[in-house]
Amino acid sequence: MTTTRGERVEIGSLSIDPLSEAQVVERVRTAWRAGDGGWIATPNVDHLRAAAADPRLRELIGTADLCVADGAPVVWAARLSGRPLPERVTGADLLWSLCAAAAEDGKSIYLLGGDTGVPERAAEELQRRYPGLQVAGSCSPPFGFEKDDDELRRCRDGLAAAHPDVVFVGLGFPKQEQLIQRFDGLLPNAWWLGCGAAIPFAAGDLARAPRWMRRTGLEWFFRLVSEPRRLFRRYILDDLPYAVRLLAWAVATRLRSRSITPRRSSAGFSRRRPR
Repeated sequence: MTTTRGERVEIGSLSIDPLSEAQVVERVRTAWRAGDGGWIATPNVDHLRAAAADPRLRELIGTADLCVADGAPVVWAARLSGRPLPERVTGADLLWSLCAAAAEDGKSIYLLGGDTGVPERAAEELQRRYPGLQVAGSCSPPFGFEKDDDELRRCRDGLAAAHPDVVFVGLGFPKQEQLIQRFDGLLPNAWWLGCGAAIPFAAGDLARAPRWMRRTGLEWFFRLVSEPRRLFRRYILDDLPYAVRLLAWAVATRLRSRSITPRRSSAGFSRRRPR
């Protein structure tokens, strides 16, 4: 992608683009008009925790052309640190807004991920919502396909033949990001989004939290109640302690910045001692 990046906000171990969902969509549409591709990462607390522990994951996410905050605690940490982000931008929401833009601009999409039949049902719902949306193809790769050269080749060949403008990769972190990196150069004019559970959400196979829970930062709690066996360890044992440390880091960062910033008068000038 050749679009100029704005100054990113350092949150924990990652750098986040201070963009709203609408601004992300507009960046992609501008790149479409220029014939440029790229990929979008949407890190949450789990991503930050993993990236802090593994430099390879930190480097992987750092290669994204756009990196926006999916998790509410990431947005809270940015605000507490004194460098606020405009809003939370989730992969689940970007699936819909990018599809709306694709339908308007005559671009095609590809859905990669989910159990058998899930991406197809998601495609039907997306086309129902956005008439005229072109679905170039879909794929439900079997578990462990990333370790099977034949399955990887089939996945790659299917994508190359479909030649979509947007690829939604819903394989979970970090598998989806690793696949995007692995397929780098396959579709140089396409945009890729690691979208987590967005595809089963769109298909209606997985319930998403009510809007009020998403606005108040409680979507994680809804997910935990919906899938306690799968998510308890990640959300409670791993991510919750890290989120507390992240917010404490943000407060400490804000306090340090205040201690080294010269006091200013009401007119905005630094106060000087009289000679």
